[in-house]
Amino acid sequence: MTDARLTARALTLAYEDRTVVDGLDLAVPDGEVTVIVGPNACGKSTLLRALGRLLKPVSGAVLLDGRELASLPTRRIARAVGLLPQSPVAPEAITVADLVARGRQPHQRWWQQWSEDDERAVTDALERTGTAALADRPVDELSGGQRQRVWIAMALAQETDLLLLDEPTTYLDIAHQVEVLDLVRRLNHERGRTVVAVLHDLNQAARYADHLVAMKAGHVVARGRPAEVITAGLVREVFGLESVVVPDPVTGSPLVVPGKPWAGEPSPSGV
Repeated sequence: MTDARLTARALTLAYEDRTVVDGLDLAVPDGEVTVIVGPNACGKSTLLRALGRLLKPVSGAVLLDGRELASLPTRRIARAVGLLPQSPVAPEAITVADLVARGRQPHQRWWQQWSEDDERAVTDALERTGTAALADRPVDELSGGQRQRVWIAMALAQETDLLLLDEPTTYLDIAHQVEVLDLVRRLNHERGRTVVAVLHDLNQAARYADHLVAMKAGHVVARGRPAEVITAGLVREVFGLESVVVPDPVTGSPLVVPGKPWAGEPSPSGV
C-alpha cells in the first residue's frame, strides 16, 4: 500500500446477502487519473459508491487521510470527495444554475450562505462543461447529453481534491465523450485533481488513465499503467474476448481491436 489519501483495505461489499466485492485492497494514486474497468456486474460501480461513502462495507474499510470514512463528518467528506453517481435525479423544475450551485453546499455555513468564491466556482464549472448558455433552463427539459454535462458541472463546482465519476460519458455522443474526458484530464493536469472514474470503453480508459484497475467478479485482477495492464491475455481473462492489442496511432496508448468471444474453458461466474 502507498500513502495515498484514499484507500480501501480488505473491503467487502454486499447488497443484502449477495456479495459484490470481496476482500479488495486498493490505493488511489494521488494526483492521477485512475480508471476502473471490467465486465458488467463485476463490482466497479459498487466499489465507487463505497469510496464515496454511499455504501457501508460489510467488512474492511475505506480510509481518507488514514481515517475510516465512517468516522468522519459528512461535511468533511463532501469537501474532500466529490461523487457523480450513475443516473442522478434532479429535483423537479430546478434550473441548471441552481443545480450546479448545489455543489457549493459543503463550503457554506448558516452565517455565510453565498460568497464570491461560490459564484466563481459555479461560473467556472458552467463554462468548463459548455453549459453556461443553459443556466436558466430547467434541467428536466434538457437532452440526456446536456443533462449529463450539467451534473458534471455540479461535481466540478464542489471543488474537491478527489473526484469520483461513475460512467461520466453515459448518454453522450462520441464528440462529447471526448470533450468530457479531455476536461477530466485538464482538471487533473492543471489543478492537480485526483480522479477515479468507471468507464465501459476499454480504449477510452487506456487513453485517459494514468492508473488502470481491471476488475472481475468482485476482485482486482490487474492494476498499473495502461501499457502494463492491457494485453490480449487480460482482455481474454476479464472480458472473455479474443483481441489484438496495438498502439493507438494518435496517443500511443494500448488500442484493443476486438475479435471473437473466447471459446476456451469458461471461468467461474461472478457478480
